[in-house]
Amino acid sequence: MTKALLIDDEPPACAALRTLLRDHPEITVAGEAGTITEARAALARPGYDLVFLDIQLRGGTGFDLVPHVRPGARVIFVTAYDAHALRAFEVNALDYLMKPVAPARLAAALARLKATATAEGSAPGPLRPDDRVLLKLGSGIERFVRLTDIRLVASNENYSEVSLGVAGEHLLVRKTMKAWEEALPPAQFVRVHRQTIVNVAHVRAIDRVTEATSHLRLDGIAEPVVASYRYLADLRDKLPPH
Repeated sequence: MTKALLIDDEPPACAALRTLLRDHPEITVAGEAGTITEARAALARPGYDLVFLDIQLRGGTGFDLVPHVRPGARVIFVTAYDAHALRAFEVNALDYLMKPVAPARLAAALARLKATATAEGSAPGPLRPDDRVLLKLGSGIERFVRLTDIRLVASNENYSEVSLGVAGEHLLVRKTMKAWEEALPPAQFVRVHRQTIVNVAHVRAIDRVTEATSHLRLDGIAEPVVASYRYLADLRDKLPPH
């Protein structure tokens, strides 16, 4: 059973969503809130897995509330304004529904929730190629990065180093390679070494060095990237045609 919070400052909209959810007995409404203050209090309490979150709220916006959502819970934005769709996916929302919510769209969003569920609750599924990912860089610093800008991810002890094609930037992130591999879209990112994942869209050449290794040349990356022979077949399968 998935427990959901409904956060919307329009009672009729909340009531309409509650009515639609009756057709989905796997979802139970655990609470409702209509203001930023009420929403923060609701989000601070345990016992929810999903948040239906309006964007325009009295006292702020739904985006202000995203940092207060408990780890592991998913967010579905519900709004009358499609101008916010991009930003919704920048914060890795599960889905974005337009008011009035169509039953078929709600069903599709909940099907996606089910597809990404784990035995312990809800967990994010793989990102999509056009998504942005939120990187936590330490000292409370966070930054959104387009997946298309990521050239490679390399293991660095308990951290990972994300190399971007933006002025040769390298960002140190506290995230394991296993977590990256589970989150990144597999058609776009491939492991080429025990310690390295690359964006196949940026691979420009493969140079054989020894029987066991090759060097990859990626656009925006000055140094060659070492690739192990055991991973090359998977890489070649995913390279775009030239």
